[in-house]
Amino acid sequence: MFKLDHKLITISAILALSFSFANAQCTPGVYESKKGAVDGGVIYPRKDGAYTAYRINEQSTKGVNFGRVPTENEIKAWDKDIMPDGTGLPDGQGSVEEGDELYETNCASCHGEFGAGGKGYPTLSGGDIASLTNQRTAPGMDAPKRTIGTYWPKASTLIWYIRDAMPYAHPKSLTDNEIYAITAYLLSVNDIKIDGQELDDEYVLNKEKFLKIKMPNEKGFYPNIDGPNGVENVRKFFSNRAKNIGAGKRCMKDCKDPSADGKPAKIMSIGSEITDVVPPYSTVRDLPVEKDGGVKSKAEKLYDTNCALCHGTDKMGAPEVGNSEAWAEVTKKGIDKVVNNAIHGTGGMPAKGGNADLTDAQIKEIVEFMVNSSQKK
Repeated sequence: MFKLDHKLITISAILALSFSFANAQCTPGVYESKKGAVDGGVIYPRKDGAYTAYRINEQSTKGVNFGRVPTENEIKAWDKDIMPDGTGLPDGQGSVEEGDELYETNCASCHGEFGAGGKGYPTLSGGDIASLTNQRTAPGMDAPKRTIGTYWPKASTLIWYIRDAMPYAHPKSLTDNEIYAITAYLLSVNDIKIDGQELDDEYVLNKEKFLKIKMPNEKGFYPNIDGPNGVENVRKFFSNRAKNIGAGKRCMKDCKDPSADGKPAKIMSIGSEITDVVPPYSTVRDLPVEKDGGVKSKAEKLYDTNCALCHGTDKMGAPEVGNSEAWAEVTKKGIDKVVNNAIHGTGGMPAKGGNADLTDAQIKEIVEFMVNSSQKK
């Protein structure tokens, strides 16, 4: 997406960064969100109290241009690869106990208690690595369990993703010590040992110990794409498709299974159909049945779709719907101010909750629903 050697950003990166803010004006500014956060807390103010982590591209969209020099903040935020060999690992440390508290505050609302899974978000713990050999075509067999402990080959992927993309509502806001702590906690709930040692509450993870992590499924992926020989390994692997992935000459009808016992080959057929899919396969395109007897208002439906992730709990830093004290504080300056903030964004909340397709009138309906649902009874 960009080339650091010449400090240039490609056209595609510029368009991606400025898609939502093409017509906005801004001037660089500094905001100390949290000391030690990966991007240093530098953000750029926009109009009406809204902010963005990236300076807005103000070049003409006519014709072709060759990008612009990225800001120091952009380079600092992007050039942070953490590789399997330890390249890019930050200095810092964090304990399992600290990670438990941070996970509860920042992660459990999406990924569930102890990483056991949340509605619409990946399960992070549990399962058995043996399940990866399960076949969906075999009756009575569970699907493979792809969690950190059963599937992920490298712990560097875990700590890198946490640092750059989590928490969902405010990524890049964690300090190096915090990402080590959350990583330690997630490794512990997956029963992963480091250098033969169990990760109890007092265990402290740092760079030195991190380099000793051996994931259970470390050898489960092939070819090996890591290191300087990665590209050549892939090239060799696909040069012999019949041997490595069983993709020789494809058969479309009357397919025969090669005989291994000298007997004539037999025509192949599907041995078992999947018949117990839950819910069963259907071509019906009706909308799901309304809950509560279909009494949900339009505003509540919009809230469920666009706002419940952050406002359904107080763990995302947003006022929780139903918390009368929190909403009494929010509405001190009047409902019009609340609606204006919701439309244009405020603090960690993006404009319109991140859904630019919502109209101002719909935002007003959602706000009124949240406020009314949070009044003392």
